[in-house]
Amino acid sequence: MEDSNKYPLLSAIDYPDDLRRLKLEQLPQLCDELRSFMIDCLSKNPGHFASSLGVVELTVALHYVFNTPYDRLVWDVGHQAYAHKILTGRRKRFSTNRQFGGLRPFPSPLESEYDTFTSGHASNSISAALGMAVAAEKKGEESRHVVAIIGDGAMSGGLAFEGLNNASATPNNMLIILNDNGMSIDRSVGGMRQYLRHLHTSTGYNRLRFKLSQQLIKLGFLSDSRRKSIIRFNNSLKSLIANQQNIFEGLNIRYFGPMYGHDVIELVRTLSEIKDMKGPKLLHIHTIKGKGYRPAELEAAAWHYPGKFDKATGNFIKEDSSDEGPKYQDVFGETLLELARNNARIVGITPAMPTGCSMCIMQKAMPGRVFDVGIAEGHAVTFSAGLAKDGMMPFCNIYSSFAQRAYDNIIHDASILNVDMCLCLDRAGLVGHDGPTHHGAFDLAYLRPIPNITIASPYDERELRNLMYTAQIPGHGVFVIRYPRGNGNLKDWRCEMQELTVGKGRKMRDGKDIAILTIGPLGQVAAQAIEEVCSEHPEISPAHFDMRFLKPIDKDILDYVGANFKRVITMEDGILSGGFGEKIASFYGSSDMKVKNYGLDKKFYDRYDPNELLKEVGMTPVQIIADICNQIK
Repeated sequence: MEDSNKYPLLSAIDYPDDLRRLKLEQLPQLCDELRSFMIDCLSKNPGHFASSLGVVELTVALHYVFNTPYDRLVWDVGHQAYAHKILTGRRKRFSTNRQFGGLRPFPSPLESEYDTFTSGHASNSISAALGMAVAAEKKGEESRHVVAIIGDGAMSGGLAFEGLNNASATPNNMLIILNDNGMSIDRSVGGMRQYLRHLHTSTGYNRLRFKLSQQLIKLGFLSDSRRKSIIRFNNSLKSLIANQQNIFEGLNIRYFGPMYGHDVIELVRTLSEIKDMKGPKLLHIHTIKGKGYRPAELEAAAWHYPGKFDKATGNFIKEDSSDEGPKYQDVFGETLLELARNNARIVGITPAMPTGCSMCIMQKAMPGRVFDVGIAEGHAVTFSAGLAKDGMMPFCNIYSSFAQRAYDNIIHDASILNVDMCLCLDRAGLVGHDGPTHHGAFDLAYLRPIPNITIASPYDERELRNLMYTAQIPGHGVFVIRYPRGNGNLKDWRCEMQELTVGKGRKMRDGKDIAILTIGPLGQVAAQAIEEVCSEHPEISPAHFDMRFLKPIDKDILDYVGANFKRVITMEDGILSGGFGEKIASFYGSSDMKVKNYGLDKKFYDRYDPNELLKEVGMTPVQIIADICNQIK
């Protein structure tokens, strides 16, 4: 990728200091090179494509105007931060992004000093940036600028509104960039609007405004309460003249925009003029997802994370999956629609993931019974609980790691009332390339202590269908089903559904030497290991139990194992502390039962290849076989 002829400007930029040596008129060419470089890289090594292409000009302008890393750029989510990575010392390694041993999938202070805060879950940038802005003021670092970059989707999250509210009442000089790519470009038109924007971003205007206010304070004409009243009047006047009303001005956060987000020179000019203004401020820009690559511009959703593609044609390069079963998410989506057709009480709720969790299948067939609530996981759970309280049967689908944000809602709004609802946790366990912020590692452990809650995980796709069927039968309360990302193994998964007895597992294989207890699809890994053990060592006889449920756990199986075995192996794709294996170990307590727990240690896993992750935690078939043999011997 290091072609100085193809990328004459970009190849000479290792860090933002190099960028700031360029002339202003060179920046459009740099943006073109940067966009081309990203397309080259991402066509071969997949990543979050459309969002990152949409902020090339903004990223260049930010690093050109602000003195990073001393000045803080706080990226929300991180889907949009690829250009930022490339300009901050990681261009030569960008081809390793999201790969095992390569660059992290999202900005992280553990990787670069230019990455100022944890990025992965949406809506945290304003709160974090406000903390940094206040810290700078308290430490006497008046020259430090702090910028939060947040998208229109993340702005819908409750944490973003909490940050805005606090920013309006806490002295700070933070700048918020609202990157609005959720609607068609609406360029500012009309002489008055352009005049107002230039007036209110003018350093001369703001210098005069500041001097006048200081003089009025000295003369005793302007108190703090009067100052706030004047600001409110000024904001009202601006709204009236510009035909704009927005929440930011109501919160006394100075609002600038909207402006076109792909004019890098104009962005530099605007940022340069507002960066030193006192008080909180927000610049609203319109950008196009997938900007500069026509197929992505036309179908932004499909190009959010497209996988490998032919950059010349825009065709996706699909790997041969003919031998694989369907994705678990598709089994969920198809089954939900099937259940909804037979149960008028069923509704679907998703926090901005209808395609990611395949609820789009029901959404297309029954648009009035699916609710996309935006990036608002806590609201999704409470909304579901409200629906359930008055007689509906919600299936609320949230990625496992994102459900962490709704923990209080699960306890306070759903479990206390013991309402009938199904919480489906997609992407549970190890999810691979998205790294530590996205592994669904904690759900078994954090849900287990909650009263009035059932926790289940399917062995395979048919079991997922059966669990969903069981969940919609009245009287089960809060019913959690967790399942992994990716493909299953069953091509004939469309079975006739049946009710499962809650809290009952099943014996998968009889044996006499050692009992292997599993929950979820990892049971298939155990089954493979057992087959190989028995083939190579016919004298060894392992038994296998699919527990299905963590809560309530099948005590009949545990009693049977306790009476017939002296050794137990447990397997789970979640953190061991507080999880499935710990529950079983505590059940046997002070008995002479030897329990070996397989799962995730109490740490954050930065590796991205799922097979490497399984190897690290000792859960490949080869490792399990060796451990079975060692224990028997």
